[in-house]
Formats: sequence, structure tokens, C-alpha cells
Amino acid sequence: MKNIMIKLMKAREVTVIIFIAVLFAFVGTVNPSFVSPGNISLTLQNSVMYILLAIGIYFVLISKEIDVSIGSTLGMSAAVSATLLREGTALPLVILAGITVGALIGLINGFGVVKLRIPSIVMTLGMNGLVRGLMIVYTKGAWVENLPDYFKRASQHKILGTSTFLLVVLVIMLLISLYLKYAKKGKYFAAIGDNKDGANLIGIPVNGYKIFAFVLSGVFASLAGLVYTSQVGFVANVAGNGLEMITIAAAVLGGVSLNGGIGSVFGASLGALLMTSINSALVFLKIPAFWNNTISGLLLVLIVTADALINRYLKNKAKQEKLLKKKIQTEEVFSEEEVLS
Repeated sequence: MKNIMIKLMKAREVTVIIFIAVLFAFVGTVNPSFVSPGNISLTLQNSVMYILLAIGIYFVLISKEIDVSIGSTLGMSAAVSATLLREGTALPLVILAGITVGALIGLINGFGVVKLRIPSIVMTLGMNGLVRGLMIVYTKGAWVENLPDYFKRASQHKILGTSTFLLVVLVIMLLISLYLKYAKKGKYFAAIGDNKDGANLIGIPVNGYKIFAFVLSGVFASLAGLVYTSQVGFVANVAGNGLEMITIAAAVLGGVSLNGGIGSVFGASLGALLMTSINSALVFLKIPAFWNNTISGLLLVLIVTADALINRYLKNKAKQEKLLKKKIQTEEVFSEEEVLS
């Protein structure tokens, strides 16, 4: 039983799936509408934006850094994309412009952290405020509205009854997961987060990959901004505000360690689905919306605390097993010497 518990703690994805099932079962008993096919489909559709954000933040967290500028990056990218859409710009150019904004913000973050050696929490927090201010200046404090109908309808498009956006994101998640697991270079991110000095010694370009991690975080935040714009149909001047806390909580809940080196894209995505489900559950439980941030903050504190305790337990367990193995080997050596003598 004890070994099963240890395996479950190591396979955090399993615990998240159980948590999601328990959440739906509990809320479903209070309000059966929560487990209706329509609401489950809507929850999955609403999770697309959070999954994209979680995939992006994964690369930064696994590299033992943090990015709290993804909310403002989403907002700025969404504002630029929406403005271009309103002016009749071709969709491919709109997508390219949004991604470029996100990549540029990520590049600045990465340069500041790696080259200027500014702590990532300080660098990205500063960028969060700077980008948010630039967004207000760019939009002149107004909402970006009157977007083309074809773009607003895109988020409602379905293939075989499933959201097209969701299917595309699931394919992206699968491809990234396979690359990170089986490609040699895909394992570099975790290696850097696990042991930066060791990664340097074996020739991994640590600085380049850390910058790349921030760029990826910005790119996925901009993709999330495009999804947000399509789903909402406009871009408010507070778009993306507070999403960084929810995203980090989702990734950590899905097993991505804040200490770097541990976690998976699949786990981070499951964490994003759970956070989306919790937000939906609050509505069906008729809990006022102003409790959302409080609950998200509480979850983040609890998750980080649990993550630290679990990692400490697993490290102590591994240390004890190593000492026990060494003791057994020592006893075997002494036993052989006694037999020979």
C-alpha cells in the first residue's frame, strides 16, 4: 500500500485525474447540470486558453525559472491581433503579428534573466507592469471591439462534435510531449532545471535554452490571446489580468515542480483543465465570482506547500533507500570476508 502511494505521488497526473473525477462527482450531486454533456463540452472548450498558457509556462518552470508576465503578454498580443483584424488584415498576418509580440516579450525576459542575470521573478514582474502599461497606451484605454464575425465564430467550430480549437491544442500537446520524452534535445529543458552546472559540463547550451524557454512561454501566451479574442469577441483593457497565478497553480498542480527538472506537458495541461473545472464549479455552486481569486490564491499556496512536502518526502525516501542499499552491500562484503577467512 505504501509503495502504491509513493508511485501515485510520483505520477501526479493520476492524482489530478482523480481530483477532476471527484470534483465532478461532488458538484454533480449538488447540481446535476454540472455533469451534463453540454457543460462538460463547454468546460473542455473553455480550457483551451489555459492549456496553451500551461504548456508555455511549463518550459520556464521545468528550466527552474518563473514567468509572471504571461497575463500581460496575452493581453498585448490579443490587442494587437484584434486591432489588425478590425482593420481587415489577412488572418495569417494577424496570427504572425500576435506570435511575434509574444516571442519578443519572451526574448526580452530571457535576455534579462540570462545575460543581465536579473532574477526571473523580478524581470518578468517588471515586464508584466511594462507590457500592461504599453497595452493601455496602444489601445488608449479602450476595448478593441467590432471584430469580424468569421473570427468570433471560429471558437464555436466543431469537428465530430468536438471543439476544433481543443483538437488542435491536444495535437500540439501530444507532439510536444513526444518530442520532450524521446528527442535528445527535448530532454535538455529538464536537465537544465535538474542540474544547471551538470548540464553545462556535458555541453548543453544552458543560456540559449533558457532564453528559448521564455520565448516559448511568450509564444504560447500569444496563441492563448488569439483563442481568448475569438471566444470573447473583443479585447478588454484588463485582458489576461491575473492569469499568471492561475496558470502557475495549474502547472504545479499537474506535477511541474517549482524547483525545476520535474513535470510533464500532459500534467500541466491536466492542471489547466482542473483549474477550468473549478471555475465552472464555482458557478454551479452559486459562489460569488469575487471569490475566484481568493480560491485560486489559496489553491496556489496549498499546491506549492504540498509540492515542497512531497518532494522533501521523496528525496528523504530515496536517500534512505540509497543508505540501506549501501549498508546491505557493506554487510555482504563483510560476510564474504568472514567466509574466506
